[in-house]
Amino acid sequence: MKELKFAGAAGITGIGTSIPKYQLKQNEVFQRIEESCKKDSDVMRWARRIFRQCGVDTRYTCEPDFLKPAGACRYLPDHEEAVVPSTSERMEVYQRESVPLAAQAAREAMTDAKLAPSSVTHLITVSCTGQFLPGLDTLLIKDLELSRRINRIPLTFQGCSAGLKAIQLAKSIVESDSSHHVLVVCVELCTIHFQPPASREALFGASFFGDGASACIISAVTDAEEHVFQLGSGHSVLIPDSVDEMIWNVGNQGFDLYLSPAIPKLLKSFLREEVGLLLGDHLPPLWAIHPGGRGIVDAVQDMFMLDDSQVAYSRDILKHYGNLSSVTILFVLKRMREDLVQQGKEQANGISLAFGPGLTAELLSFSYISRTEKLHSSEKDAAYV
Repeated sequence: MKELKFAGAAGITGIGTSIPKYQLKQNEVFQRIEESCKKDSDVMRWARRIFRQCGVDTRYTCEPDFLKPAGACRYLPDHEEAVVPSTSERMEVYQRESVPLAAQAAREAMTDAKLAPSSVTHLITVSCTGQFLPGLDTLLIKDLELSRRINRIPLTFQGCSAGLKAIQLAKSIVESDSSHHVLVVCVELCTIHFQPPASREALFGASFFGDGASACIISAVTDAEEHVFQLGSGHSVLIPDSVDEMIWNVGNQGFDLYLSPAIPKLLKSFLREEVGLLLGDHLPPLWAIHPGGRGIVDAVQDMFMLDDSQVAYSRDILKHYGNLSSVTILFVLKRMREDLVQQGKEQANGISLAFGPGLTAELLSFSYISRTEKLHSSEKDAAYV
């Protein structure tokens, strides 16, 4: 395994999350789906199957229209003549709702890291569910009172794996200069792209995607930190012959999503080799898996013979929040950290995995450290995978 020198290594020193105020319960969403496709028995049978197996109980949305009675929701109408929101209308919702949600998560992350906004040197913004100019990064600088000279790096339209990609990029920035402090902010409003369920493909988005934002601070780890995820080696890989397995196109009525049911099987075909390349033969106890769906978590658990406790963080986030696209991996890491703090765990190694269009896989090793001065004072200056 590769060793990473402790002093000056990059780590996640603060995490923040936020969700909209409107909760979607799966049974209520299914009622709206049922009203929308009651004349198509094939789609209805498929809907029952997806909603029963997706592993989601509740999600959150920024759009109160989804709380209307079945048949009255503009996104999921119960008759073919209804006019559903255009892409332009959906982008108006995105621009209005994404910034305050992202800002809330960012403030929590900076507070958690005990870092003043003026000390942030780089801002990486991540989103694939909306676009506008001047962009999210520009508005966050004003809202958060960040420096006007901050280095801005927007990552747009890269899907679920982009959150972990941003963390890897921030790690490289901090390792190049230990005075840098990077704020990563991810925000996704997946529900504004719900489509009338005229096909099986349209049902995936309506069955397990939700809205939310997450953020983290990545800085050089000192010997006076608490509850840090120290970041180790990582890499990304593009899987050959898989470009058609996950597709996200801009349509006239929102973004059109296609997810192949073969994705879990494809993960099994390559992921073992990639994890071995990163970690060798030593699998860690901690697994932060992006819960792109129940089948993805199942595939990773089966492949590496993980205990239920090792995938519990991912399943818990999926159950209570759904798939939040790029936002989700920081929700998982935050939940993991809360549990490790409660357990009184001093140190543990882990790996984080996320998957996106391409197909792309992001892999990053890390170590949880409860108090870095203990590690430093005991002269364990080589850490972890």
